[in-house]
Amino acid sequence: MKMARHTHRMEEMTSNSAETGRRHSAGSILLIGTLLMSGCGAPAVDDQLAGSDSWSITAWGELYEIFPEVEPLIAGELATAYTHVTALEDFTPLIDGTVEIVLSDPSGEQVFAASEPALPGIFHVEVRPEATGEYDLTFRIASAAGQEEIRGGRVKVGTAESPGGVIVAPAPKASVDGGEPLTFLKEEQWRSDFATSWVREDSLRSSVTGLVRVRPPAGGAAIVTSPVDGVLRPEVWPYPGSRVQQGEALFSVVPRVATDRSLPTLEAELASLQAELATARTRYSRLQELYSLEAPTQRELEEAQARVETREARYAAASRDLESANSARQGGASGALTIRAPFGGEIATVNASPGETVAAGNPLARLVRTDRVWLDVSLAPRVARQLVTDSVSGVVLTFPEGPPVRFEEGLSLVSVAPEMDPATGTVTVLLDAPPTAGLILGTSAQAQILLAETLSGIVVPASALVDDGGVAVVYLQLSGESFVRQELDVLERQGDRLLVDSLVPGQRLVEQGGEAIRRSSLMASGEAHGHVH
Repeated sequence: MKMARHTHRMEEMTSNSAETGRRHSAGSILLIGTLLMSGCGAPAVDDQLAGSDSWSITAWGELYEIFPEVEPLIAGELATAYTHVTALEDFTPLIDGTVEIVLSDPSGEQVFAASEPALPGIFHVEVRPEATGEYDLTFRIASAAGQEEIRGGRVKVGTAESPGGVIVAPAPKASVDGGEPLTFLKEEQWRSDFATSWVREDSLRSSVTGLVRVRPPAGGAAIVTSPVDGVLRPEVWPYPGSRVQQGEALFSVVPRVATDRSLPTLEAELASLQAELATARTRYSRLQELYSLEAPTQRELEEAQARVETREARYAAASRDLESANSARQGGASGALTIRAPFGGEIATVNASPGETVAAGNPLARLVRTDRVWLDVSLAPRVARQLVTDSVSGVVLTFPEGPPVRFEEGLSLVSVAPEMDPATGTVTVLLDAPPTAGLILGTSAQAQILLAETLSGIVVPASALVDDGGVAVVYLQLSGESFVRQELDVLERQGDRLLVDSLVPGQRLVEQGGEAIRRSSLMASGEAHGHVH
């Protein structure tokens, strides 16, 4: 290997590259390479021109980050550019594509390409410049993820006595307070949950903070009960989480007959009532015929009619009792009553089992509405009064585990309680919100109610923040494998977004992977590090 930075002691290493994404590869690749125990961080431009033969730069596009480490540029001589390409969609090494290095001047272009990587993410591009001089440097990458051209600054092609290298390199802004650069190799980045982005100005809404409980809206929870004593049949049965429409059948219950009445007793009672009913009907029919002859009185006719109706009702009830008794003994559902949903929603709990004997009024299930939710927020009295005059523009719910939940549309203030809870010293505020995936009714969380006023400045994701011994820090990327630690203060926190100081637009921020850089820096022993080319 020609590059001076890669001539130290080497050890053989075998590793497997994991599946890196649908647009790069569908399988696993067995890697057999050499671990070079030499420094591989990108040197500063001044150091490169002051005597180091090799040089490197880092450039970012929308789709790719490119980080070539290049042997000295000598007219007519071959120089290998060990070109690391990272796909910015998921910060994995590019393992399928073409990488071109283009040197251009007024006379035209010289294009040098590699159509496949030597190792995942590392393309060996052989550059043989035709003549000495200064050239604009451009990179062209094409893969399944897309094509992109990235400007790489300006380079010089020299002679054997005066080798060339980079003159002007694209670079992000450095840290505000400076700091010792830290090395975090590309192989480590690709193995980590790692991501970077440009620092930009943005804004957060001003907010007030309280505790929230998520619950159904008013009238949006119902206990479904049995209207009669009976036995639950399994033909219709809900389960927790099932969605139901208004009027949809939830349970089927067979009314229960008194246990002290046997089947023969019920049959005898029905036969007796049938005989009484037949006699009453015959007498009533006879009186109707005689009434035309004015033999019976009007009162006698009405009494006979009442006896018929009474015995019909008793006979119908006895028939139902006998039918229910037979159905219960035979396992059928004849004569069963259907219990239906009073409104559309989801079943929260089921409190009974098929075949269970229940009494009238026993709770069978709990039904809740899920088309809207209410946020029951406890706020300090002064803050709660503020919501009466300030419009609510959103809510951010923060949980001990998992990502925050944001409500920014379809939100409305329902009410502010007129009195303070003496036990907690807070006032209850109700907010109506649309349902959100993953938000469970009954959940408690920290809530930030967003107001109309905005706070402008540098906004970064909370994942970028690292607790370094009680000090809030982030890491900034100076080049492909060079990073610097930056302390800062958090001015405002809203879920997974932070308003901070000590950063400026144009810096390259490590959004994910800061903890890995910190661990790597703590483990560094001062021995030079390197990676497989």
